[in-house]
Amino acid sequence: MSTGAAPEPVRDPGLQPERTLLAWRRTTLTGTVTALLAMKTALHGGASAPGLLAFAVCFALWLAFLGLAHRRVRALAASAAPAPLAPRHAVATVLVTTALAVFASALIF
Repeated sequence: MSTGAAPEPVRDPGLQPERTLLAWRRTTLTGTVTALLAMKTALHGGASAPGLLAFAVCFALWLAFLGLAHRRVRALAASAAPAPLAPRHAVATVLVTTALAVFASALIF
């Protein structure tokens, strides 16, 4: 009878890291298109103070998302077994993405 702990199984990540990397890139592309359409809508009909403010907010949200996504893509590409996404980065990414989507939707209506 053995009292030692069972050996930890060897992790075979397969294509999971590559799929995750592609998902981040796809989400970044979607965020970029959303931000561009929101900015175009904000400036439609000429540059006004509210339009410029909306443009600035969309641009700031887009830059924040790009920064978060770039950090994660670099972490995924740097290692075969990247560290999990930190909870604060996950929350920040969700908040920025949601804010951009809500703000862009508000511009349409």
